[in-house]
Amino acid sequence: MKHLSTLLTLIALTFTYSANASDLAKEQRWANDIEQTLMDGEIIMLNDGKSEFLSLLTEAAEDQQRAAIIMHGTGIHPDWKQVIAPLRTGLTEHGWHTLSIQMPILANDAEYPAYAPLYDEVAPRINAAINYLKEEGYKKIVLIGHSQGSTMGTYYLSQNQPDILGFIGLSMPDLTDDARMKPTVSLSKIKLPVLDLYGSDDLKSVLDTSELRTAAAEKAGNEHYSQIIIKNADHFFTGKEKDMIRWASDWMGQLDQ
Repeated sequence: MKHLSTLLTLIALTFTYSANASDLAKEQRWANDIEQTLMDGEIIMLNDGKSEFLSLLTEAAEDQQRAAIIMHGTGIHPDWKQVIAPLRTGLTEHGWHTLSIQMPILANDAEYPAYAPLYDEVAPRINAAINYLKEEGYKKIVLIGHSQGSTMGTYYLSQNQPDILGFIGLSMPDLTDDARMKPTVSLSKIKLPVLDLYGSDDLKSVLDTSELRTAAAEKAGNEHYSQIIIKNADHFFTGKEKDMIRWASDWMGQLDQ
C-alpha cells in the first residue's frame, strides 16, 4: 500500500506539472504543420533552458540590424493567419527583420484564466529570442505582442529590463483578476516606450480598460507611452492589417532615430 500511495503521489505531481506547463505535444503539432506550409521566412528552433520551441525568422531586404520579436495570442502559433502572419511578413517591407516565437500554450478547451501559471515560462522564451538576435548581430530590438501575447509581454517587462527599444501591445485585454494577466497592473511598472494599439471595434475588455492602461502608465511615470485607435478595426484588425503595420512601423521608426 505504501508503494501504491507513492505511485499515486507521483502521478498527481506529474499531472499538476503538466497542467501548469505549456502543451509541448500541441507545440510540436503546430511546428510540423508550419514546416509543411511555410511560404516566407525560415524555421529557427530556440531553447528556453528546458525545451526547444519554434520561431520563424523573416528577413527584410535592407540589413539595418533591427528586428521585432512577435508574440501571438491564446493557444495559437507563430504563423497564425490573423495578425501574426501579416505582421511578421509586412514589417519586413518597412526595413524590420522579424522573429515570431511560439508562446506557451494549453489545449484547445482550456479557459483563459488557466493560462496564468504559464506566465512563468514567458521570460525564458523571450530572453532566448533576444539572445539569439543579439548573437546574430541585431542591435535594435522591439517586442510586439497581440492579445494574450501582449499581456505576456507586459508582464515580462514588468519583471525584467531587457536591452530593447520598446514594446507594442496590440489589443491588450484585461480578462481576469490574476495580476500577471492584467496589463492595467503591469504597465504601472514599465518605463520603456510603449505603444498601446487597438481597434475602435475591439473586444469590450480592451475598450473598457483603455483609460486604466493610461493611468497605469502615468503611475509608472512613463512619458513614452501612447495609445492609438484604428477606426473600424476589430480585435484581429480584419481588413485593417496594413493600417496596423503602418502605425507599428512608424512608431518603431521613431525609436530607431
